[in-house]
Amino acid sequence: MAKSHQSLLQNKTLGHFLAVAFYFLLGFSLFSAASNMNYIWKWTSVPQYFAYEKEVALQAPFDGTVHLKENGTLTLSGDTETKEIIVANGYTMSVNDGDMVFEGNTLAKTTQWEKGPLLEGLLVTLQISGLSALLAFSIGIALAFMRISSYQFLKDIATVYITIIRGTPLLVQIFIFYFIIATIFDLERFLAGALSLGIFFGAYIAEVLRGAIQSIDKGQYEAAKSLGMNYIQTMAYIIMPQALKRALPTLIGEMIALVKDSSLVSVISITDLTKVGREIVANTFSPFETWLIIAGMYFCITALLSLLGNRIEKRMAQQGGM
Repeated sequence: MAKSHQSLLQNKTLGHFLAVAFYFLLGFSLFSAASNMNYIWKWTSVPQYFAYEKEVALQAPFDGTVHLKENGTLTLSGDTETKEIIVANGYTMSVNDGDMVFEGNTLAKTTQWEKGPLLEGLLVTLQISGLSALLAFSIGIALAFMRISSYQFLKDIATVYITIIRGTPLLVQIFIFYFIIATIFDLERFLAGALSLGIFFGAYIAEVLRGAIQSIDKGQYEAAKSLGMNYIQTMAYIIMPQALKRALPTLIGEMIALVKDSSLVSVISITDLTKVGREIVANTFSPFETWLIIAGMYFCITALLSLLGNRIEKRMAQQGGM
């Protein structure tokens, strides 16, 4: 059979080049538009928001006279007391032998690297996303089995929960949970934010798992029963491994959505990446650089989740059993 003629636009190499050129032109156009606004880019100030050098001072505990020793210590002699102070390696002396100092004066100082607000915000985002994900999976699994249960009251409880949670906006639920539920039970705002995210995404995960479980052929239940397996064994060894394989892409998508939607907890003053971004913009008046970096950090998290999901999916496909 003769090969069909491939048009020039169907060529992969040319396609990649055109795609790169498109995004390059798009980025250049946005940069040019910003330049026409007389916007002053401040990229040099960005690194300090990731990490910065902080000066650490060793201060005098009371008024007195300094006496330096050769073993890296100094003695501070006051009117009523004398104290020997050990100066750690790396500190630079700020006083000389015989100097008179007052309480709070610097005796020695050094510098050390500290996490900047962006890394602090990233850590909070990862913590709240991780806790919310664990809660969401726990709720989702429980609700999924309640939905397929033969007990009607369990079905009704799960159905009402899922319908209400999926039918109201996440932002509204965060406000309700923080201002009402968290106030009643005296919960910290971090825990309130994590619980509201977990409860919200638990409803979506429940429906994903329910659909995956019910997609498994009924004959496998009968085959497991014929082998003498009970319900729990059937679910644990036969049904759930297959259901998880089928649901994995959607579950990874829900986790990605959870990480992105975790930015909404900034409205209740949780210092995550988004709130840190707002604070930096308010202090530096650099919205372009700040929000581009914040978007890039969220993208890195979600890209890693996507990569992890693809790896797991490929490994499961190699094991077979679908």
